[in-house]
Amino acid sequence: MNKIKHHLTDALLMGYAAGTLPEAFNLVVATHISMCDTCRAALAEFDAVGGEVMVDTDPVDMAEDALAQAMARIGTGAPLHKPQTKSVTGLFPAPLRDYVGGDLEHVTWRRVGGGVSQMVLPTASGASVRLLRIPAGTAVPDHGHRGLELTLVLQGAFVDETDRFAAGDIEVANEDLNHKPVAEAGMDCICLAATDAPLRFNGLVPRLAQRFIGI
Repeated sequence: MNKIKHHLTDALLMGYAAGTLPEAFNLVVATHISMCDTCRAALAEFDAVGGEVMVDTDPVDMAEDALAQAMARIGTGAPLHKPQTKSVTGLFPAPLRDYVGGDLEHVTWRRVGGGVSQMVLPTASGASVRLLRIPAGTAVPDHGHRGLELTLVLQGAFVDETDRFAAGDIEVANEDLNHKPVAEAGMDCICLAATDAPLRFNGLVPRLAQRFIGI
């Protein structure tokens, strides 16, 4: 794998450590951490700081139904977001494999236009996450953002107005970014992308198709 150049922001790492991110973002963060030594080390530092804060915090009585609430959450069966290292075999790191139920061969792709395919992964409300396969040399329609979008490259690479993003890199896009990602030639680009608001497509056809592809 190429050296990872683009990393998570401190705000995302702190949100992950504190448990305040939506499930979809947690999955992308956990998957990136599994691939990135730099962000895994930074997360450990934030976890340590959080531990120190808890030590200095006055104790608070637990609610009478705290145990029942905890057991109810456990009973949902949602995968735990552990920053495990990437699987020795296969493309997907362990956190992503838990959601897909296996590796790339277990993905059920759905065509969304322009040769691009996706698989939406089930998560709680607040944000959505999907696997995207962009054929080599193919451009994603020009778009902006109404919220935050995290795009983690798992295979191949793409380029846009800001830089080149290869395997392990993550692009953090907000309302200020308008771009047209293009998958590099030679290999299909497979990404894990999470959004907390619909994209803002600039072309008429993508806008019309947006209601059907759910992004």
